[in-house]
Amino acid sequence: MDVEQLTGELYGLRPSEFTAARDAYVAEARRAKDTAAAKAIAALRRPPLAVWAANLLARERPQEAERFLALGEALREAHQSLDGERLREAVGQRHQLVAALARTTAGLAEEAGQPLSDPVQREVEQILHAVLAHPDAAGPWSAGRLATAPEAAVDFTAVTPPAPPKPPAGRRPKELARARAAAQEARTTATRHERQHDTARKAHQTAKAAAEKAADRLRRAEHDLEEARRAAAAAEHAASEADTGLRSAERAMGEARAAAEEAEAEVRRQERDD
Repeated sequence: MDVEQLTGELYGLRPSEFTAARDAYVAEARRAKDTAAAKAIAALRRPPLAVWAANLLARERPQEAERFLALGEALREAHQSLDGERLREAVGQRHQLVAALARTTAGLAEEAGQPLSDPVQREVEQILHAVLAHPDAAGPWSAGRLATAPEAAVDFTAVTPPAPPKPPAGRRPKELARARAAAQEARTTATRHERQHDTARKAHQTAKAAAEKAADRLRRAEHDLEEARRAAAAAEHAASEADTGLRSAERAMGEARAAAEEAEAEVRRQERDD
């Protein structure tokens, strides 16, 4: 048995489906006398719901996962080099990206038939933060095979970046005003994109629900049409049978009348002879 392939398949299942599918593969491996495969598959553990959702994100959005891991590399490099400006910029990107990916994950989970509660969505965010902080978790996550949540991020995410050098006193108010304006514009832009994303997600959910209802109505209409066709065919057959019976009855009636007339004529002849 291909344990790698089966592992990927199992971690793609919803948590409620994992255990039964794993045990079935273990039984199959044992029947095939593949002891090593049976042992390896039996050792796989069902991922918690938040871990499954994080795996789903990596599976369904591999390019976004790749960009996310690249951000983790930038964070580690900035931390190691004590580059305060780069670290502040990367940390800001991390918070925005984690929040956006958590919302994407919630949408993917709902499409997969497994909606996430608010606490589980927060767990997903914590898992994504931890993936950035721990390189050893990045590989299993990007392959969609995390079994448990990584340890909480406690390294570079907890480090306060060095303060930027103070600008000359004469320029500080003007630059500070520009920085505040830029920060406000960035927050406004982020809020606008978040709202657009939420609107698009809700529109997608509405359209999906409408499509499912329309498909259901179509299936019912097709079923009713097929029933009507069968009923029409049966009625046509019955009408044909009745038409055949009517013609047979008309022939029998004609023959009976002829026989009656002949019998009456014979009676009249015998009466005249007498």
